[in-house]
Amino acid sequence: MALPPLQLPFAELEVGNHLYWQIGDLNIHGQVFLSSWVVIGLLLAVVVSGTRKMQRDPLGLQNLLEFLWDYLRDLAREQIGEKAYRDWLPFIGTLFLFIFVSNWCGALIPWKLIELPSGELGAPTADINTTIALALLVSLAYFYAGLSRKGLRYFEYYVEPTPIMLPFKIVEDFTKPLSLSFRLFGNILADELVVAVLAFLVPLFVPLPAMFLGLFTSAIQALIFATLAAYYIGEAVHEEQH
Repeated sequence: MALPPLQLPFAELEVGNHLYWQIGDLNIHGQVFLSSWVVIGLLLAVVVSGTRKMQRDPLGLQNLLEFLWDYLRDLAREQIGEKAYRDWLPFIGTLFLFIFVSNWCGALIPWKLIELPSGELGAPTADINTTIALALLVSLAYFYAGLSRKGLRYFEYYVEPTPIMLPFKIVEDFTKPLSLSFRLFGNILADELVVAVLAFLVPLFVPLPAMFLGLFTSAIQALIFATLAAYYIGEAVHEEQH
């Protein structure tokens, strides 16, 4: 007599099932927009609250915001350089804060309690579309940074120190956004899946260590993404000393 197949609860976990919004001929992933709006709303609320009544001796949210400002300023200055970092500090800071808050929302907010007609909510950075969009923004940023500072001389980079490097440096331009996007997507998605599986198996205390580890790795992933973005921009604007 054949036994029925074993049905595991976490086998119902799905990856890549989306809520689509039809706008003309476009299919848009609605749940990514919903969770991204939550993240943007949280960021705006913190910034508005922390800057409403500025004090000479900062306390509370103002102190936190000034600490973040100093930290991101030092990161941008170190990677981009003294001459150009001010132009790119808002971009690097926005990248870091959006990714950081998105990652933490994925670890802390019980998105699965919110039911959708199809798909499910989660961290925006757990969707490959979000991470690829962010990585492409970085690519456009460092191309713009190099061209705006050096003009057509920027393309000399592709044939330095020898023209043999041309195909390798073109391939490098394709691998930069790929590595940025897949690293962030893979780590955040894996963290959410691990926590979800543990929650199904032992729903009380065992998932907590994984959640705390997820908070740590989420912060590290945001820092890595912002640091690499600043490094690529710094590489584009750097002037060789002859």
